[in-house]
Amino acid sequence: MTIGETTALFSTPFVGRLRDMRNLEVSIAGAESNVGIGFCRLGRSSSWIGRIGDDEFGQLILKTLRAEGVDVASSVVDETRQTALMFKERSAENMVRVSYYRSGYAGSALCPEDLDAKLIESSRILHVTGITLALSDTARSAVHHAVQIARASGVIVSLDFNFRSRLWSEEEAASVIRPLAHLADIIFAGEDELFVLGNDEMRDVTALADDGRREVVIKRGLRGATSITSSGILDEPAVSVRAVDPVGAGDAFVAGYLVAALDGEDSAGRLKMGCVTGAFAASRFGDWECLPRRDDLELLSRESGTTLR
Repeated sequence: MTIGETTALFSTPFVGRLRDMRNLEVSIAGAESNVGIGFCRLGRSSSWIGRIGDDEFGQLILKTLRAEGVDVASSVVDETRQTALMFKERSAENMVRVSYYRSGYAGSALCPEDLDAKLIESSRILHVTGITLALSDTARSAVHHAVQIARASGVIVSLDFNFRSRLWSEEEAASVIRPLAHLADIIFAGEDELFVLGNDEMRDVTALADDGRREVVIKRGLRGATSITSSGILDEPAVSVRAVDPVGAGDAFVAGYLVAALDGEDSAGRLKMGCVTGAFAASRFGDWECLPRRDDLELLSRESGTTLR
């Protein structure tokens, strides 16, 4: 079960500034819906709750998620607001630049009344992110309410910090995300997001994991990932690929890690799955298009240049 904002996505087809393009590719983007798609492609089921506008972009989001197998029956169509937009350009070969039009749009109007409590209660995992917490007061309340429902029902709560500097300051993010982290069972954060937990980052991470029920997973990009639990620290190297687009790779990692958890894998198996799914996503331009299916997972272990006949 995922809750959050999904936007229409416009991407430049070539390297260069947006102002110099004559054509844009149209798709969708959203951290939470990316994870939902990742679940479905790996053979699990998922649902997404969010607000979209009563417009073509909203219909594009619903159409795409349905086509990928994500249950969107509980999503809300807002007749008074437009669907949020995201623009992504490859300003240079080694740089992706992202901009948003989301303040006051449909996704930011998410509120506790939009939630389907029975759907959350019947899920095995609730996945939320810091992005939704940053959108508005009502969206923040919706996330907290969802977590309360999940906790009361014994549903695993997964939280990805997903700090976005264009949405709020580090100080505000820390003050909001940190208390929620203490309610989560599985926490995901990039190395540059650990400031959320306090000034002594690794000590604070270890303290958070020391209660025996919580996992803290640090996403390190090209250097792999680290899992920290009360049993200790475990590292997993990244899968070597030609990284084309890092946007969405973290969500792919999360999907792989959580699916492996449902599969009964231990920390090592979860990290390995996350690194493989993250590598797939980074190897293609797009937020979710390169998320792997089960029968794709072993392909990256084959020798480069392999031809299947």
